[in-house]
Amino acid sequence: METVSLQRLEPKKKVGLIVVITGNGKGKTSSALGMAVRATGYDMRVCIVQFMKGDMYSGEMDGIKRLAPNVEMHLTGKGFCGIMGNPYPYEEHRANAQDAIKLAKEKMLCGKFDIVILDEINNALKLKLVDLPQVLDLIDSKPGPMHLILTGRDAHPDVITRANTVSEVHELKHAYRSGIEPQKGIDY
Repeated sequence: METVSLQRLEPKKKVGLIVVITGNGKGKTSSALGMAVRATGYDMRVCIVQFMKGDMYSGEMDGIKRLAPNVEMHLTGKGFCGIMGNPYPYEEHRANAQDAIKLAKEKMLCGKFDIVILDEINNALKLKLVDLPQVLDLIDSKPGPMHLILTGRDAHPDVITRANTVSEVHELKHAYRSGIEPQKGIDY
């Protein structure tokens, strides 16, 4: 089999980006995880802090383990606050989200990671599990060359303003609305 040499691009100036992935459609976390996979191809280090997930198994948990040691994931949440029969009180969700803020800042500033993904932080902010000044402080504290990715519905306008790249995932159609249950490997 013949080996093909592929061209590798290098930016003239490396800039640590702030990326926001928001909207009501499916695929925000999947997009961020895709960037984590891409980054591992360049031997970059990625830390994922999930603000809302953590009470239910998802294939991404074990999938991420296969990307170790380049990618580490921290499940800090107790599920989605106030929906899908979530049994935990608001105070417990808020306490976990506050711990996640501290962890996120520690991981951002430790100098070990090229990318930090704050999964569902936009939802946590909308639900007042974290406060806007805390999220803006994380953004403003981002080390220059590190990339910061914030996912979740309802991104705050101040977060969007500070971002370099913002993508809105818009739902056109979803199987769930047709009565089809979430499917393993696609939805979780």
